[in-house]
Amino acid sequence: MNNQPVRVRFAPSPTGPLHAGGVRTALYNYLFARQQGGQMLLRIEDTDQNRFVPGAEAYILEALSWLGIEIDEGPQQGGPHAPYKQSERKDIYREYAERLVLEGKAYYAFDTPEQLDEMRKRLEAAKVAAAQYNAITRMEMTNSLTLPLGETKTRIESGDPYVIRMKISPKEEIRFNDMIRGWVVVHSSQIDDKVLLKSDGMPTYHLANIVDDHLMGITHVIRGEEWLPSAPLHVLLYRYLGWESTMPQFAHLPLLLKPDGNGKLSKRDADLGGFPIFPLEWTDPNTGDKAKGFREEGYLPEATANFLALLGWNAGTEQEMFSMEELIRLFSLERVHKAGARFDIQKANWFNQQYLKLLSEESIISELRALYLAKGLAVSDSQLTQIVHLLKDRVHFVREIVSESLFLFIAPETYDQEVALKKWNEEAVQAISGLSDALADYPGEFTAHEIKELIAATLETMGVKMGKVMQALRLAITGAGAGPDLMIIMEILGKNEVVKRLDDALNRLSAQIRLA
Repeated sequence: MNNQPVRVRFAPSPTGPLHAGGVRTALYNYLFARQQGGQMLLRIEDTDQNRFVPGAEAYILEALSWLGIEIDEGPQQGGPHAPYKQSERKDIYREYAERLVLEGKAYYAFDTPEQLDEMRKRLEAAKVAAAQYNAITRMEMTNSLTLPLGETKTRIESGDPYVIRMKISPKEEIRFNDMIRGWVVVHSSQIDDKVLLKSDGMPTYHLANIVDDHLMGITHVIRGEEWLPSAPLHVLLYRYLGWESTMPQFAHLPLLLKPDGNGKLSKRDADLGGFPIFPLEWTDPNTGDKAKGFREEGYLPEATANFLALLGWNAGTEQEMFSMEELIRLFSLERVHKAGARFDIQKANWFNQQYLKLLSEESIISELRALYLAKGLAVSDSQLTQIVHLLKDRVHFVREIVSESLFLFIAPETYDQEVALKKWNEEAVQAISGLSDALADYPGEFTAHEIKELIAATLETMGVKMGKVMQALRLAITGAGAGPDLMIIMEILGKNEVVKRLDDALNRLSAQIRLA
């Protein structure tokens, strides 16, 4: 196995949107495969037709593409092991299930739902710890182990519904070395006779995933911690099918935890916290309910991938920002933690801010133009460039540039009262009145540099220190006491608008605030 080229797979079920935990699993598979010079497969595990959700498969493909996770073989790419949808591989699984029956490692079970329910109630009444269909209880049920051979054949030929169950030997020890958690040892007496083939002819996850991983040459199974309890059963299946010597290595990833670290992260946590846990926005086809997506909320794919990569893994250094190429070069399963990883959305916001700073002006302006138009604001290219310079380093998302810049298009009608009470005094009124006149009469180019020079000269002539009135000046122009570079703001607004806002503030604020 060690000499084989690395082949991993991401095998989601199309039952809804892709949870952040699933996205991280896909990302870790991709990083490991690329780091090892191997290949990554995408396999759609759609054997549970009752849980199939229209649109979910397309969502999965789009989400992986958005994040930059490249698939080598899959439903879209094709490949030597096609088809890559389990619903299209139905006959393959039956062949292996029937083989296990012939070899005495599985059996036909004809129990009705009522019989199974009665068995559970009987075991619960007898205080049996786990009400399971196992080596003891199977001998009391309706299956090919308890029925005469002829009756089993007759039932099958007459179309009676049945499942194929794995015949677990109660005297086996199961050992495997998880690449993250170390050795796992389980006794087979703790495992029940799982269904391998359902009555509709579809395989269960257990059979389909083992058969497919073997036939597709998967060398490493990297999946979520929730599958760890099933791993011993899967090891047994490899053993029963004669494939234990070529069995892939397992690595079970830690859970994603709620923001407070208590319990597994859920959609409800995201809804209550107002943050996304899905890569893309999702609309439930049955209810019409919408769930937020990282993409639609303004997160950049590079920032999202960087954030998810560090939920359970670190490079062993102080470095936090990694390009996809760096993640591929540095990733190793040995540095994946066993403990759950807290989903800190504030950290995701920080990552987005850092990556936003690295974006080209052109790409930001292109997105901004559409956002402004959606608000009915026509903004020139020169204004867009100035706005990007003004606000790019102060926001976490491109959309915030729009909300943070509305004061440039809408003059303040109200003013920060706390700042006004502290800073709007007689000295400020006189200074701003003088500045209004000086700015109105200024014949030169109205640029940030020239404006600053004019203000400094005017205030010096008046005997007023700049630090005494700058906050009041900002208040008059923007309505707030703090914000980005005031000189650039004034340049963007233009001389006429600045003078108008100063005069409005002199009238309004002087009427509201009792001068000292």
